[in-house]
Amino acid sequence: MNLTSKRAVLQKIYFPFAYALFKLKASPNVLTFLSLILGTASALAYYYEFLLTAFFLLLISGLFDLADGEVARLSGKTTKFGAVFDWVVDKWVDGLVLGIVGYYYASPTWATFAVTLSMLHSFIKPVAYAEIGFAERIKGKIFDPLEGKGFFGRPETHATLLFFTLLEKIEVESALEVGIKLIVIFTSLSLIHRLYYLYLNYGKVQDE
Repeated sequence: MNLTSKRAVLQKIYFPFAYALFKLKASPNVLTFLSLILGTASALAYYYEFLLTAFFLLLISGLFDLADGEVARLSGKTTKFGAVFDWVVDKWVDGLVLGIVGYYYASPTWATFAVTLSMLHSFIKPVAYAEIGFAERIKGKIFDPLEGKGFFGRPETHATLLFFTLLEKIEVESALEVGIKLIVIFTSLSLIHRLYYLYLNYGKVQDE
């Protein structure tokens, strides 16, 4: 799947939204903060079983998350703090939403696996930056070989959650439980794919 590798195609969909925010002189960090608030609210909506509300809050949170980087690049306001803040907010939202949905709609065990694997799947990238040396930035973003490796990351996780939330809303039995289990399985395989790629390309590279 790997929606991240289709960034150029997806950008055409959300760019008008980001451009409108840019024209309104929105601050990139404020947009990231709004993504945080909306994502947290989505997790709470899942907890209280307001599924349609959770769906739209998570969707809008994702749109702000996509838009903050675009607005930063359009306005020339890309900063190292902004990049770090974006990572932290992404992981906060993912951990909270997956934790609550996994715990209350599947089981504590599935919730633990969902959160842990989601964190590892993302965490492997900054580790690769530090240990292997991916550091070149193009318009404020680091592009590395892992960008196209692994077929199930954050975008796919959110798309799966949104799809199975709608199924749960129309009373398809245990839909979100199935969704969480699929997220765990596919994220595991995607993480293995990334590790295998790194092993093939850097398994024999000695530390300096």
